[in-house]
Amino acid sequence: MPVATPRFVRCRSRCLGLFLLLALWLGCAPAARATHIVGGEMDLLYLQGNTYQITLNLYFDALNGNPGALDNDMTVSIFEKGSNRRMQNLTLPLASNTLVNYTNPACSSPSLVTRRIVYAARVDLSANIYTNAAGYYAAVERCCRNNGISNIVLPADAGQTFYLEFPPVVRNGQPFRDSTPRIFPPLSDYACLGELFYYDFGGVDTDGDSLVYELATPFNGYSTTGVPKPTEARPQPYPEVRWGTGLSVQNQIPGAPTLSINSATGRLEVRPTNVGLFVFGIKCSEFRDGTKIGETRRDFQLKVISCPRNAAPSMSVQMPGTTSSYLPGRDTLRLRPGFSRCITLRFTDPDSPSRLALSLRPVNFPASLLPSFTVTQGTVKSPGAPDTLVSQLCFPACFNSRGQVYLLDIIVADDGCSLPKRDTVRVAFTAIPDPNSPPTITSTAALPLRARVGDLITFDVTGTDTDGDPLSLSMTGQGFQPADQGITFTQGASGNQIRGRFSWRVDCRAVGRPLYELNFLASSSVCSEAQTASLRIPIQIDYTNTPPVLTSSLPPAPTTPIDAPVRIRRAVGGVYEATFAGTDADTDPLVLSATGNGFDLAAAGMSFRATNGAGRATAVFRWDANCAGQQQPDGALEVTFRLEETTCRPEPRTRVVRFELINPDTLAFTPPNIFTPNNDPGQRNEFFTIPNLPPDFCDSRFASIKVFSRWGNQVYESKLRNFRWNGGQQPAGVYFYLIEFTDGRKYKGPITLER
Repeated sequence: MPVATPRFVRCRSRCLGLFLLLALWLGCAPAARATHIVGGEMDLLYLQGNTYQITLNLYFDALNGNPGALDNDMTVSIFEKGSNRRMQNLTLPLASNTLVNYTNPACSSPSLVTRRIVYAARVDLSANIYTNAAGYYAAVERCCRNNGISNIVLPADAGQTFYLEFPPVVRNGQPFRDSTPRIFPPLSDYACLGELFYYDFGGVDTDGDSLVYELATPFNGYSTTGVPKPTEARPQPYPEVRWGTGLSVQNQIPGAPTLSINSATGRLEVRPTNVGLFVFGIKCSEFRDGTKIGETRRDFQLKVISCPRNAAPSMSVQMPGTTSSYLPGRDTLRLRPGFSRCITLRFTDPDSPSRLALSLRPVNFPASLLPSFTVTQGTVKSPGAPDTLVSQLCFPACFNSRGQVYLLDIIVADDGCSLPKRDTVRVAFTAIPDPNSPPTITSTAALPLRARVGDLITFDVTGTDTDGDPLSLSMTGQGFQPADQGITFTQGASGNQIRGRFSWRVDCRAVGRPLYELNFLASSSVCSEAQTASLRIPIQIDYTNTPPVLTSSLPPAPTTPIDAPVRIRRAVGGVYEATFAGTDADTDPLVLSATGNGFDLAAAGMSFRATNGAGRATAVFRWDANCAGQQQPDGALEVTFRLEETTCRPEPRTRVVRFELINPDTLAFTPPNIFTPNNDPGQRNEFFTIPNLPPDFCDSRFASIKVFSRWGNQVYESKLRNFRWNGGQQPAGVYFYLIEFTDGRKYKGPITLER
């Protein structure tokens, strides 16, 4: 048996002659005059604020293009739609220059080499300027297209206008952000004469806007061979390229069928009937909330050549447990518990050699439920390789079609050029999963659970799955977060069980509600479907508090008004003592304290000695009266005695006592109203003196006495408390005295002098 030539070598050798002929044919064409443009498109990307980035992707013929036509920058012009008012010109510097890779590198053509030239720059679209409701458009003009294009008139003289439309940046007074569609995949492959060619030409929209695709005649524009790179683009309308005889926007590439595009996905399809190099145009419209907001145009080229014959591979599907083949459209595969869930696939290819690959496409069920192959690819009909490959497709035991008939396409593809040939078998099947028990959940908690502040609650929660499915255990609080209460739940797995340890040291945070309900959930996942078992554990919090009792030797508090404080009065130098006792039926720790309201106890001659303890506290208060009280605004010292308990919700008890200094009695103050300095024998009433002046009291001290005539003239003054005025040389009559104390007190009266 002769040794088979490897398929890709055979393909290369047969294609090489065709490619050389094609290259020779292209080489005989007239000399290119800066012809290089394969196609391209623009996009606008929102960055932040008013800043956008505009990008031009230009595809360059790396074989036949004139290297001198590779520009270091391009100029984009922005216009207002409707009025065609020029808004600005922007220079786009060269950003990158890379080769466009083939979908299948083994099928690369030496006569088809394309470079992707990227020009990009940031642009400011001010919210105060770009507000026209009609929107705006951007354009770049450049000449010239490839000289060898077959479907337009005078391709070497035809230019290209790169074009996009975008909305205003403000709509209804609010910012309107939009990025145009982008990431259109470049086309680097060729099509084979008479064979179906397909390619996903769809773009991506970062805003989630809807995209609609349609064929469009490429723009020629106003660039020429004489002025291939205008300094700026002219406003629309832009002249279009002229189609060759019999061709049009809906028949851009001769074919049966001719070139078409899926309006929703952007998938291109054509079965070409002529060889050659064909340019085509696509318009992608962008919609938001049913309204068109933008448009992007794209031009590109497709080369059609005569390819070596490539036969399609074939595949048969064998029913499980039998030797009979599955008949699409007639048989339904029924997967049941206790029976094999694997089908056998046999696939081959008439070509020699051929590398085959298997794939799956779900028709009416989620891709996450796809079964798996034992063999996904392999080579047939090469030295040491079999003529037929065998693989098994096995469905998970848990697969459940829920009574529906699911459809699954099983696809085998070869490595033929330019695109692989395929054979597809559509399998209809139903699936009943193997029986599976849900998990169970148990607890060591002895219900009902009751706790007081300070108690430690611990118990275990165990989830079990008898089928050994992966398990998880979780805990949630009904209306509260367990972590906020200091609750922990640590877990560990062993075999088909997972165990969690619940621990809670109850503290004062728990007294906010009488009942805490904990929900525990054991979950197992079977075929991406969760099965659960739950457990609810209530914990009741017992908390009561009896307020403490405060007693003292203080006089009873007055009843009118209710909040009036007790009044204790002492003269300077006097002493007052009182005892206090606090008790608590709950034996909570008690603390007795005394606080001066706005003054220091010690400075006022007060002391408070307390003995505190659990359930009982005692204290002794003492006041050695001094003049400190006179410094208060109302001359009184107010003390708050407080009994506090240490518990979650304390209820303190207080007594407020008002301590006042007794001012010496001034009722005995009776100044004389007459004196007679006449040197009588008995020397009686010879002087004006006041022996019973009000006594000095703290800061209130005798300052002076002054005597005035009835005309207001001062006739006498003394700063001595025991003053004696004999009238001096003053004539008899009525005089007036003024007695002043240091705290501002004053006493006035008349005094009659008789001789």
